Amino acid sequence: MPHDHAGHDHAHHHGPPADGNFSRAFGWGIALNLLFVAGEAAGGLWANSSALLSDAGHNLSDVLSLALAWGAALLARRRAAERFTYGYKGATIQAALLNAALLYLALGFILWETIDHLRHPAPINGPVVMGLAGLGILINGFTAWLFRSGQKGDVNVRGAYLHMLTDMLVSVGVVVGGALVYFTGWLWLDPLIGFAILAIIGYSSWGLLRETVQLGLQAAPAGIEVAAVRQFLLARPGVTALHDLHIWPLSTQDTALTVHLVRPGGQNGNQFLRELQHDLQHEFNIRHCTVQLEDEFPAMGAHGCCDEPDKQ
Repeated sequence: MPHDHAGHDHAHHHGPPADGNFSRAFGWGIALNLLFVAGEAAGGLWANSSALLSDAGHNLSDVLSLALAWGAALLARRRAAERFTYGYKGATIQAALLNAALLYLALGFILWETIDHLRHPAPINGPVVMGLAGLGILINGFTAWLFRSGQKGDVNVRGAYLHMLTDMLVSVGVVVGGALVYFTGWLWLDPLIGFAILAIIGYSSWGLLRETVQLGLQAAPAGIEVAAVRQFLLARPGVTALHDLHIWPLSTQDTALTVHLVRPGGQNGNQFLRELQHDLQHEFNIRHCTVQLEDEFPAMGAHGCCDEPDKQ
């Protein structure tokens, strides 16, 4: 039989947006890395270095990623509309998914170029390689520093931070490799360093790719344990049972929750809901919650209340 919502207490809370405006960081990061990509690509062609070209290709994908993440962050700040009742927050998730696809497309291109340099080794200009890679250490390190304060609360910002930090470490490797090739004359070291760069990038990006796919599938965000939230709700005063608990991301920063709580003869319902909303935000950073209070558990099959999630 259908579940009747009438006569029950409801609460819907929309908390403030996540703190931090990284527009200036995105702007600086994009501008600096565009200049660096141009210089690194030109130097890689002049020095005939696959390591520099592969690093330039990845830095270009980082520029595109920063631009997409920045655009999505700006779009997410727009007010809700008649059709987009949650606003445009989901743009950050879509941008993260597109960034992951662009990243691995760039990796495929870099792999092709590196294999070609391995098959056809040629002399490289060691000082140019070391000089440009050293500049990359400074630029990528500075860009990573711009995002350091927000990398724990937003997968988009964390992606920018990790990409820049990884690029800084990769540039260190390019400097070392350029020195080895320059002093030993072992040309095969250059494409070998290119393969190492690919491995580092692929490994460091896998976690972000997995998390963005999960966000796209509306899985509970990685930092939230659904079992812990369930136990937290069941421990609230007067709550005897719950059903239809759903936790999903509205964006890479904002999380939503809906749940039906069975609280027979509950007193002070409004105060209970206000305290619950405050505690959910404080304990789990869940800013958007819709809670329905019920006097008894619904009949079997009512409103999908017996649809239990699979234990994954």
